[in-house]
Amino acid sequence: MDKRAFNVECRLPTMILRVALDTPLRSLFDYRAPPPDLGLAEPGMRVRVPFGRRRAVGVVVEVTDQSSLPAERLRSVDALLDPSPVLDATLLGLLRWCADYYHHPIGEVLAAALPRLARAGAPPYERIEHWHLTQEGEAALRAGEPRRAPKQRALLERLSNAAGDGVDASTLGAALGNWRDSAKALAARGWIASVESFAEPVADRGHATREGCDAPPPLTDEQAAAVAAVGERPDGFHAVLLHGITGSGKTEVYLHAVADTLARGRRALVLVPEIALTPQLVSRFARRFDVPLAVLHSGLTDTQRLHAWRTVLSGRARIVLGTRSAVFAPVPDLGLIVVDEEHDASFKQQEGGFRYSARDVAVMRAQMQNRPVLLGSATPSLETLQNVALGRYRRVALSRRGDQAPPPRLRLVDLRQETLHAGLSTTAIAAIERHLGEDGQVLVYLNRRGYAPTLLCTACGWIAPCQNCDARYTVHRSAAKLQCHHCGAERPLPRQCPQCGYAVKPVGQGTERVEEALTEMFPAVPIMRLDRDVVRDADELEAVVGRLASGEARMLIGTQMVTKGHDFPNVTLVLVLNADQGLFSTDFRAAERLAQTVVQVAGRAGRAQRQGEVLIQTEYPEHPLLTQLLASGYDGFAGAALDERRTAGWPPFSRLAVLRASAPAPEAPMRFLRAARAAAEALQEAAPSGRRLRLLGPAPAAMARRAGRHHAQLLLECADRPALHRSLTAWVPVVEALPEARRVRWAIDVDPLDLF
Repeated sequence: MDKRAFNVECRLPTMILRVALDTPLRSLFDYRAPPPDLGLAEPGMRVRVPFGRRRAVGVVVEVTDQSSLPAERLRSVDALLDPSPVLDATLLGLLRWCADYYHHPIGEVLAAALPRLARAGAPPYERIEHWHLTQEGEAALRAGEPRRAPKQRALLERLSNAAGDGVDASTLGAALGNWRDSAKALAARGWIASVESFAEPVADRGHATREGCDAPPPLTDEQAAAVAAVGERPDGFHAVLLHGITGSGKTEVYLHAVADTLARGRRALVLVPEIALTPQLVSRFARRFDVPLAVLHSGLTDTQRLHAWRTVLSGRARIVLGTRSAVFAPVPDLGLIVVDEEHDASFKQQEGGFRYSARDVAVMRAQMQNRPVLLGSATPSLETLQNVALGRYRRVALSRRGDQAPPPRLRLVDLRQETLHAGLSTTAIAAIERHLGEDGQVLVYLNRRGYAPTLLCTACGWIAPCQNCDARYTVHRSAAKLQCHHCGAERPLPRQCPQCGYAVKPVGQGTERVEEALTEMFPAVPIMRLDRDVVRDADELEAVVGRLASGEARMLIGTQMVTKGHDFPNVTLVLVLNADQGLFSTDFRAAERLAQTVVQVAGRAGRAQRQGEVLIQTEYPEHPLLTQLLASGYDGFAGAALDERRTAGWPPFSRLAVLRASAPAPEAPMRFLRAARAAAEALQEAAPSGRRLRLLGPAPAAMARRAGRHHAQLLLECADRPALHRSLTAWVPVVEALPEARRVRWAIDVDPLDLF
């Protein structure tokens, strides 16, 4: 007996598996390891275990020989589900870091890294079905059987020529078409048999390019410098901010950086903020590289997501593209992580329990794997710019458009001096006529879908309220309905006021109403709309973008969907309606978001060697944010905004966490949060002197009632990140044990994006 086998035999009787289960409990669960004939368990493998009265699938996190439970209370693992870990050591370490940093139950964190079917126990690799002849089948074939079943005989002949393990089902399907009925009949006679196995992980590195792939265009000097910055230390962690103006060719830098990664025999992970961006990015990568790609996003069915995950886990996918949760994809030999539009709020999970930032997790993953991470944006977040200022990230700039078009001209339209037609100023309408007459295209941006945000009775003042939220219904005229954009509740569009019986009218503008008005003003101009009401999947989005790119549509009206990385080469005029929404918000991030939106949507104008024009309608043309943005661009705004944040002590110069709670009754969340605050204050009194938390609240959320539940929050602020996390580590178990905690839903949100 060799030494390894001896050690295994000695350890197995006392080996304990510490398993994470998908529950809200903040602990691992101890189980006896299975007997040796079922396999040797390792961290990162899935197991099926008894849990209460049911069977559950969990992930082995630790293997030890000790347990705090007495031996008689330890239950045994039912089965090992994986031949090797589905979460390798680095990925498992990353997930444990996430559980600690975001103060969330580790079982739910690990569950977020697995597709739903994998959490239910689906095999980690694709099953491969191999068919072969039996001895009886060989004898029958030599005897000329079967004489009256040509399809069966063809199948026997095909299998007789196979060597080794036989012929896999996919090969039989390609060669013989509908062969299953024949196989069933032959198997019943004992002439053929099948064996199932798992597809083994592959080490095939493929080729980066092939004949027929798009040839890469020559890089500009700035692009070449950016690619060199990413690749100068391929075997060490470094974060590079690619700060490129819209249209400067950031995607081309991504493609070259990925090509260099593939040439080193490694794989690349590319993250985008929204599903809407994946089709065009997948198309560009597929045209450039002759390697398997895997795509991961929430729009996939459970089966599609499992298949993509298996493709990644097996190593067949050389490039992985996806949205937020793809940051946890089990990519072997990971060589590069790219985060496109790193500033986008969609990278932060803001609903549910596990509220993580995929951008921040991507940086930590790159650091743990000692690999480069590339963060791209035309409007970087202030946190990222501060990391550049501190020397943690390296900034490389793309300051010129790839098509050599000059930057668009930005101009404010003072609505106080204008006549409005359905929210459009006379200056804007005249500009539309001029650009259409010069064969340009027009993009109208309004981040408010529907026909109007309010339905009003002019007689008694009634405003259509949502019954489940502290919000008003939005009018959707074409669908003849009222809809709440917060909880999704709907009701038919009334013609009279339910209180007094007088006529009601829509007030304000949404994209549907602006489209109606522009159609009346320009009846001969093809107009399209791009919002969640008319575009529900990637195919519909691609159709809208394609019609505009081809010139079939001359005008596009849209919400924030139009700002997400789309290339509209013939758009020469951009109108920003209702730009004042973010000027006077109580949220300290509102100004940053408004500036990013204006710059991003303005970048859609003038991208094909024609200078664009951007008109921003506002009732506050003297507002410092707008004047500074026009005078010194995003860089000037960001510098001033960072100075303001430093003075006020807001992130990135302090660290925040929010304890959020909700319940059907309004008293329960506030009672729970008051108890949680008292617990935090008691812990601070007992703690040694040092950095102290500042507790703000509790207070009702900005929308106190949403989807039939009452929401409130308690804000925790500290100037020092380690001090904040030490406090949270001590506080969260106390909060969990509060009697009031059982009467509410609550969650910790570390580094929150939305506060008010």
